[in-house]
Amino acid sequence: MTARAYIPRPTEHAAIRAASRSARRLPPVPALMAALIVANDRRDREGVCLAAHRVVHASGEGVPQ
Repeated sequence: MTARAYIPRPTEHAAIRAASRSARRLPPVPALMAALIVANDRRDREGVCLAAHRVVHASGEGVPQ
């Protein structure tokens, strides 16, 4: 028998949608600030941007009311 059963696999978009539906807690602000300092010391521009955005989000300053 050479027939194979079809096994559906989630696509990247479906996996991202599924992950975005569940709430995730952010690390504490001091840990995020430490990550920001490390990224800045290593001249990692993407890491600095990511850590800075997470700090703002965790502090609640960037959330519209």
